[in-house]
Amino acid sequence: MRRRRRALRHLASAVTVVTVRNGDRLHGATVGSATLVSRNPLLLGLCLRSGSATAGLIREEGRFAVNVLAGDQASVARFFSDPNRPLGAAQFAATGWDPAPGSGAPLLRGALAHFSCRIATQVLVGDHEVLLAHVHDAVARDGKPLLSYDGNLHTVAQPSAGPIAAHPAPGFPGAAVTAAAQPAPRPRLHTPIEQED
Repeated sequence: MRRRRRALRHLASAVTVVTVRNGDRLHGATVGSATLVSRNPLLLGLCLRSGSATAGLIREEGRFAVNVLAGDQASVARFFSDPNRPLGAAQFAATGWDPAPGSGAPLLRGALAHFSCRIATQVLVGDHEVLLAHVHDAVARDGKPLLSYDGNLHTVAQPSAGPIAAHPAPGFPGAAVTAAAQPAPRPRLHTPIEQED
């Protein structure tokens, strides 16, 4: 089990804050499992701890937002992963936000991207609820993302220089891999985070 957990720490992911408005109740939580599932139709996938407030509120409301955090938003990620943070609208008192059209879910200012979503399906798998959601609106800006890797928060200090070229993959006829002209610099380390959903 320890070897498997250690291997799982090498799955790098974007750090997001998933937000929902259910009636007058606002809620947000740091989630590191948001991923593209389908381009046509455009679907995102999330894994949320079964029984969590986030999973329950999204199930009730049906609509929510995914905020992809920028590299300078580590404090936001830590705040929304803190189990002792305030509840409801007080969670957002120190963070600028705007309501998503239609759902009212908080769109965090400074985020690299916002996805406004509607649940397509939500199923229990092991100890998590897997959500597939239709993206009905998205906004993005330029910048560097906040990443979760090996239990820590990272941001890309600088992209690798030079063009990306395709090279044949040894042992796989017709396959190709991409290689940067020079290796990317080591990511700058931020404070560790224990992600919650």
